[in-house]
Amino acid sequence: MSKVADCDLRVHCAGRTDTGVHACGQLIHFDAPLERNLKAWVLGTNTHLPESIRVLWAVVVPAEFHARFSALSRRYRYIISNTRVSPALLHGQVTWQRRPLDVELMHVEAQSLLGERDFSSFRAASCQSTTAMRNVQRITVSRRGPLVMIDIQANAFLHHMVRNIAGSLMAVGTGRQGRGWLADVLALRDRNKAADTASPHGLYLVRVEYPPEYALPEQPIGPLLMSS
Repeated sequence: MSKVADCDLRVHCAGRTDTGVHACGQLIHFDAPLERNLKAWVLGTNTHLPESIRVLWAVVVPAEFHARFSALSRRYRYIISNTRVSPALLHGQVTWQRRPLDVELMHVEAQSLLGERDFSSFRAASCQSTTAMRNVQRITVSRRGPLVMIDIQANAFLHHMVRNIAGSLMAVGTGRQGRGWLADVLALRDRNKAADTASPHGLYLVRVEYPPEYALPEQPIGPLLMSS
């Protein structure tokens, strides 16, 4: 984008992603230092990006808009290939779990995470947030053939929070941990009591919600994420 503007630009993202994590709902903003039509920002920027990254649209927003701080909520999806053999065509796009997963139990146990809670048990040691309090508004676990989907929406997330939750839900789904364990881990507020951090490859930032007055375009999602 700096090449399109012919000067240095600073961009602000709706949320960060770790190496290996995907985003089809990432949104950024920047202060344009000069006039360019919207098509130039999209097509011009894409000519300087690797093929794995694309700008899809650009709009003008009010000066007070901020990609991170104006967001009302963020939604992530964690995708697990629950197959005996790791999927070659989805390599790097999903997490593989060879042991059968009890999806119904995972969904029931996940409901203990709803609401405004202290998620210290699911935050990375390197997390820089001043508080572990987050409001999980929705969490579901479902199956589509061999793929298991963990959908979670919250006002914001801690570092590694979704991957740590996914790892603990898989521990429940494989039978390594029993009913009520996830709620107990949450109450302990101790990262050492939860399961290992799940692989980054299954995680997708799929949607960021903003106040309707900004009238932002619909955020398209990829083929792996086409269910509601």
